[in-house]
Amino acid sequence: MKYAALTGISPSVIAELKSGKARTLELNSAHNIITLTETAPGECIFMTSINEEDLSPGDPGIMVDLLALSIGMRRIEVTNPFFYEERERMSARIKVQFRGVTIARDVEGRKWGDPTKVEIIRSACYRAG
Repeated sequence: MKYAALTGISPSVIAELKSGKARTLELNSAHNIITLTETAPGECIFMTSINEEDLSPGDPGIMVDLLALSIGMRRIEVTNPFFYEERERMSARIKVQFRGVTIARDVEGRKWGDPTKVEIIRSACYRAG
């Protein structure tokens, strides 16, 4: 099964997500926003600190449950005595919760404008007890 992949996520954010608490993240990278346009709350997402162009089979990451998703525009205004500038910036806010550690088996979506998707190797964890 193919999963949406969010790339270039800070290792400290991934470490915090591994604690198990749900966290809200704001993403500004165009490639991550494009990937999120084809996801919905309730789905699983692959997250990795590896950049999109470097992501390849065998790279580690984590699986998270997407609890909430909001994509929208933000207006930024800059003023000073000489000029007034107005910009818009698209961002995505997601609330995610850690599910498990995994490895990418296959990667697709290398062209600009395509969502990044990965096939993962499901981890099996055995514990004696």
